[in-house]
Amino acid sequence: MPGAPNRPPDVAEATPSPGPAPESPHDKALRRLAPSRIALRLDLWKGAPPPDLLVPFEKAEATFALGDYAGAANALDLLSVRFAEPRWPTLPEPFRQLRVSIPAPMPPSWDPEHAMDPAERAARRARRAADEQVDLARASVAWAAAARLETGDLAVLLDEAVAVLASDGVSGPFYERIDRIWTALRERVPPPRSAPGPRPASPATAVVEPEDA
Repeated sequence: MPGAPNRPPDVAEATPSPGPAPESPHDKALRRLAPSRIALRLDLWKGAPPPDLLVPFEKAEATFALGDYAGAANALDLLSVRFAEPRWPTLPEPFRQLRVSIPAPMPPSWDPEHAMDPAERAARRARRAADEQVDLARASVAWAAAARLETGDLAVLLDEAVAVLASDGVSGPFYERIDRIWTALRERVPPPRSAPGPRPASPATAVVEPEDA
């Protein structure tokens, strides 16, 4: 109508806010593999994690290096089950987030997200996953700094990621910084090793049984 006051644009005309880029299988595996490497080097293990934790981790690393990201994810699933065993009650936060999640059984109506719009539910889960990544990255960078590894650039990336998350929410630029942290930590932190087993006696020290007379 001529002379009508300006009105806000229709919802269809509004520019949607940019969301995070779709996660590739590589990205999903990296965001679990790198913090798992730090978790298995914590003082909790006295320098040598048990084999039932180390074997799935090493398989995940090997398959990831070969580009088999589905295989890496399967090995990480097994590792997350091992982390959740009651033998490891002192696994600290935020690394406890690497354990498999076993929610208590409840009717769907008790789930606070049950009645949400699917888009809102997905957005909440994406934000929760991003917050967990920040917590894991912060703890991992702190561990690396205490181990006297170079972390100055990683601290800057972490601060930038937190700022982007606060201003733009879960987005591609946020995860670009987080993934750079994980890639750098995998390069700088040596992989965990198992405890060395008993060594065979060398010929010089081997005990020689006397022959029967």
